Amino acid sequence: MRARMVAMTDEGPSIDPTKPSIARVYDYLLGGKDNYAVDREIGDVFRRDLPGSVAIAFANRAALTRAVGEITTTTDVRQFIDLGSGLPTADNVHQVAQRHAPESRVVYVDIDPQVLIHGRALLEENDQTRLVPADVRNPEDVRAHPDTLKLIDFDRPVAVMFSAILHHVNDEEDPAGIVRYWRDHVPSGSYFFVSHFRSGDNPETAEAEGVLQQTFGRGRWRTDKEIESLLDGLEILDPGIVPASLWRPDVVDSPWNSGGERELTVWERLIAAGLARKA
Repeated sequence: MRARMVAMTDEGPSIDPTKPSIARVYDYLLGGKDNYAVDREIGDVFRRDLPGSVAIAFANRAALTRAVGEITTTTDVRQFIDLGSGLPTADNVHQVAQRHAPESRVVYVDIDPQVLIHGRALLEENDQTRLVPADVRNPEDVRAHPDTLKLIDFDRPVAVMFSAILHHVNDEEDPAGIVRYWRDHVPSGSYFFVSHFRSGDNPETAEAEGVLQQTFGRGRWRTDKEIESLLDGLEILDPGIVPASLWRPDVVDSPWNSGGERELTVWERLIAAGLARKA
């Protein structure tokens, strides 16, 4: 739930506490405090009317931190671009990556005003991170931004993180084209992590999708095959596109992990994850 597609004033980020924000709703569902009453009202729809749906947020966060840990411990990739990064919370990408490889560099990309304010404060003393104010639907703006170019060497492999962002890009906005742009502008050996609302063809999917579309005008559940198609031209690594809780659960690197083997809830099956590599 991390699409960042709101305007900025000439003076900088402008927060409107009367309108819900996807970033702040997500923060509320994860137990954060950077949200307003209007965000909690939407979050409570999920908590009250769709009991168990909050598991989507936790399963997604756990898969993201496992993916970052996997990349930094099993590959030589030490630079990350986190698209639609959202509000700071426990185990951000740079914290996980730098825990394993202190030289790791991370560019966060977002356009939600509250994300920009809080993110800049969090990253102020970390010279190996940057927060780029850009719309993920305009990837050239991200890649060409001076802060991106200061930190990312595009002659070397990059890990591009699409964590819970492409499902907030509607079909007519060409989410596959966004991935294709990055695929074509990073070298061989680069990695692509994707987590995405996973269609279960059930009442829970329809109801949750309806809440997001009615509130934000975006939030698109896609099938495993549709999610795979977003990664066209890339090698999807084992175990493929699977429910996020089942994506390499043996990699324990996050406070969000519940641990242990158990049957997934219907809600946990509604968020998928996968990791791909550019050959």
